Amino acid sequence: MASSQLALDRDRFLAEHWQRKPLFIPAALPNFQPPISPDELAGLALEADVESRIIDLVEGQWHLHHGPFSASDFQRSSPWTLLVQAVDHHLPEVAALRQLIDFIPQWRVDDVMVSYAVDGGSVGPHFDNYDVFLLQGVGQRLWRLGQLCDDSTVLLPHDDVRILADFQCTDEYLLGPGDILYLPPGVAHWGIAQGECSTFSIGLRAPRINDMLSRWVDNALELLPADRFYRDAGSMPVIRAGEIRQEDLQRAQQQLRNVIDSLEVTDWFGELVTEPRHSNQPVSDPQTELSLLAETGNRLSLSPQSKVAWQERPGQLVTFANGESALFTHAVLPTLLILCEKWQLEGEALTSALANTECRSLLSFLLQSGAVHVE
Repeated sequence: MASSQLALDRDRFLAEHWQRKPLFIPAALPNFQPPISPDELAGLALEADVESRIIDLVEGQWHLHHGPFSASDFQRSSPWTLLVQAVDHHLPEVAALRQLIDFIPQWRVDDVMVSYAVDGGSVGPHFDNYDVFLLQGVGQRLWRLGQLCDDSTVLLPHDDVRILADFQCTDEYLLGPGDILYLPPGVAHWGIAQGECSTFSIGLRAPRINDMLSRWVDNALELLPADRFYRDAGSMPVIRAGEIRQEDLQRAQQQLRNVIDSLEVTDWFGELVTEPRHSNQPVSDPQTELSLLAETGNRLSLSPQSKVAWQERPGQLVTFANGESALFTHAVLPTLLILCEKWQLEGEALTSALANTECRSLLSFLLQSGAVHVE
């Protein structure tokens, strides 16, 4: 697996750097051969179903252009950068780079963005709200790191790009092929191409707190009986007419806490974090696909744009796929582990799964959700 090639002490990284501070990993992938060339990346940016952008700096002003592009768009007189989102959804070789960080929960991985820049090309000093592993492809890129930012950080007035009004450089790293720079959320950074170069950005998504709260409440409301009301037995006499007293508010908040503690709302999280950002095409007839699979002996593979996760419960496993969930027995665990670790199910493991009623139901669910496909 690709993860075995990554020169990184996982335990130390998680203890000291993950979501805390940057880490430069020189020669993380010795002799790294980028799985896509700049010309192939430009070819993807010509396609209508691929999300792509070009950012250039003209006379001190940043400009953002959205794809799809034509060949003439790559002929520019000022420094520019091409960014192509979710390249891993189109090329399995790029998707394999996600396995470099398989020690982090897979539902946290968003996509692999690939960028190409001419000499001096950049997207400007900025910060992101997600973790990212920056793997250098061809050429070199100088990364300047700065202050820790948040939603109060001042940005330049611009309708399209988020450029810091004030960048305070604290560190610099020159990345060459196979080097990796990890950045936690909020760290200001500014990458500048030193000659032509490409970078593979493995981004990790975290759900927003407001989205988690909204999803939890939606699920909780389905479980709450409609005839439960606020109660205020033992309250003190009102002294000032019309007042909502602190004791009233505290009583209401405590009753809400009691409800939160009493409800077993669990599926909302897995469904939220496995929702795909890009559309999927579910298989119309999973049973037909499974029958053909059993006859042909082909393999079943995870779709690069999909997310699959699972959660253990007493006597049950709940499986999440592309925002949907289903319950199974522990009999499906070996099959789930193979799919989540290897991304494929074939040979004896596939034959065994197809012969087991519960595992067959699992595969049908994954096919129906669009999380797997037959190759």
